[in-house]
Amino acid sequence: MAKDHPCLNYNNSFKTPCIQYYVPASSPRRFVLLVRTNAYIDADRPGTGSPWRRFNKFIVRFIVSFFVYPQKIISSAFKGLLWFKQQTCLMNEIKKRTGARSVKDIPPSILEQLNTGKIATVNLTEWLAVDQKLLFRNLLQQLDRANYIQPVMNAIGQLKRQTVNTINETIGSGLLTLIIKNKDHELRQLLSAHPADMVRCWAAYMIGNDPGPDTGQLLHQIRPFAADGHFGVREIAWMAVRPGITNNLKESIKILSEWVRDNDANVRRFASEATRPRGVWCAHITTLKQMPQQGLPILEPLMADCSRYVQDSVGNWLNDAGKTQPGFVTDLCNRWNTISPTKATTYITKKALRNIV
Repeated sequence: MAKDHPCLNYNNSFKTPCIQYYVPASSPRRFVLLVRTNAYIDADRPGTGSPWRRFNKFIVRFIVSFFVYPQKIISSAFKGLLWFKQQTCLMNEIKKRTGARSVKDIPPSILEQLNTGKIATVNLTEWLAVDQKLLFRNLLQQLDRANYIQPVMNAIGQLKRQTVNTINETIGSGLLTLIIKNKDHELRQLLSAHPADMVRCWAAYMIGNDPGPDTGQLLHQIRPFAADGHFGVREIAWMAVRPGITNNLKESIKILSEWVRDNDANVRRFASEATRPRGVWCAHITTLKQMPQQGLPILEPLMADCSRYVQDSVGNWLNDAGKTQPGFVTDLCNRWNTISPTKATTYITKKALRNIV
């Protein structure tokens, strides 16, 4: 019959101290605790019989080591807490960073995380510095869709001019084709909600290049991207659907005239920016260049908008129109200043008239 006392021995395979309690089966406690890396609780004999519960290896080793090496455990725990604090501070610094002024000033660690999709960009410099092809490869491998990589890379290679926007759109349209072909709707959802802003830009282009939705559905699908918290996603959002807006201008203006009353300034700004007669990095809308009055259902409700983000867009909209129809813009600004003598309206009209002599 085994003696009722602990016996310290050594587990040769893991070099971990172990404690064995040998208790007679007739003992009132009726259990045997065998603390090992692969341990069991046996109701009759130590180490034999059907296992009642398998202990977690880490927990068992931690408990045993705590009694054998208390100082070492306390030291390790302190180091662990210190490491956790350092990592927390590092993550806070990453989130609160303002971004470098030039690409060469971006820390390698930040650039690596940008190109693996772990973090979002915080300014235009970082946004332009992202290697979209590298990010695309890393992302598709992470999502177990490596077979999607080569078809899209081939499409990028066929571009006459590889710019941030052309690569962005090519990746979005390429992924859309593969999603439709493989009925991989899960991927579309993953990209739309991804923490990396560049990935959400691809998702926005997927919407813009989808020939299925009508104008109403197109704008409904792009609306979450119009309200996105990242500046880059919001810019790509209106650029992605601008061709659809241009092709169905009358219906688009009717829908967007309701968006300008939204509580979200990003949504209001989208309605103005997406319909600018000339715009930036996009094709012009000839109809609005020649007949800017068609845009009044969008512009009028924004004449005194409280958001500077919206004010800038409205002022630029009218500045675009003023290059072909200066008389219309001048008359409209004079009327706005009369009926709305506010700082917001003054700011908008001044911006609108800056190139009109």
